[in-house]
Amino acid sequence: MKAEKMFKAAHSSLNGVINISSSDKVLILHDIHSLTITEAFKQASASEGCEITTYLIREEDRPLKEIPEELLVMLKGKTIVLNILKAYPEEISFRIKWLFKIEEDKKIKCAHMPGITEEMMTEGPLNVDYDEMRKTAAAAISLLDNADHLHITTGAGTDLMLGINKRPFTDDVYVKPGGMCNLPCGEIYCAPEETRADGIVVFDASIGDIGMLRHSLKVHLKNGKITKFESDDPDLVKRITELSSVDEEAMIIGELGIGINPGARITGNMLEDEKAINTAHIAFGNNEDFPGGGKNRSKIHRDSLFYKPNIEVFYDSGQGSRMLMKEGKFLFQQ
Repeated sequence: MKAEKMFKAAHSSLNGVINISSSDKVLILHDIHSLTITEAFKQASASEGCEITTYLIREEDRPLKEIPEELLVMLKGKTIVLNILKAYPEEISFRIKWLFKIEEDKKIKCAHMPGITEEMMTEGPLNVDYDEMRKTAAAAISLLDNADHLHITTGAGTDLMLGINKRPFTDDVYVKPGGMCNLPCGEIYCAPEETRADGIVVFDASIGDIGMLRHSLKVHLKNGKITKFESDDPDLVKRITELSSVDEEAMIIGELGIGINPGARITGNMLEDEKAINTAHIAFGNNEDFPGGGKNRSKIHRDSLFYKPNIEVFYDSGQGSRMLMKEGKFLFQQ
């Protein structure tokens, strides 16, 4: 029964998001922690008649810092790449390099799954109505067209002005050649202007590489850069400070995302958390590959999640403003 559910989830996502076909040549990058999930995606790809190649990362070689030469050789001629890996924080730099290398080939469609679990495969976030998610994404993105900046608030204390002029939103629910998504998918996102984030964000759900929060984290921002962390948990402040000390741009805003996957849950695993409805997330760090030309070249990209955002959209050229979300719900869905 479990294997059947996992096969169904893999098959559903490959068809609904990647649009897999018998002509595709699939490369699966995986590790010993993801063998059952890899098998589900391998079987789902085989059921479509695809040619499949796998590459196992050996634990003795981890954490990887550079792309193995033999993996680069395998990439040639592939049309789909599936990354099914345990999410080691020390491998963020490797994963960014690998994704950039994949994106150089404009024919490849990539599904990136760092930290995917069997539970994600069996409990809902991959077995969803992808057509409905695409409709939600299209409606939200249309209301963000020609936006200059956003005002984001929450009952927990978030009060942030965020510039997004000429930084378009996109979604991850359908991947074209040369594109990438996470699985589970289910967000709209953009690379905000790196110098136009001012105010306070209170993260009260989860943080990448830390997990679910027992105490909220208050982050002060000025001109796009973190100026101070505050929390009732001093260990949390110490840990996030350490994680954010990789380089200077790790403290600079890199992403705003909004979850749209009705099957996603908050579990402490950001791969799924950031897709949950009634939430938004902000990442600090790298956004070079985002639509609209992100300029943050940090070695890391770390997401932090908060509940029930209110988002007001202020449009370019004095076109006024409009509420996009209230208490985490899109107003066009009410």
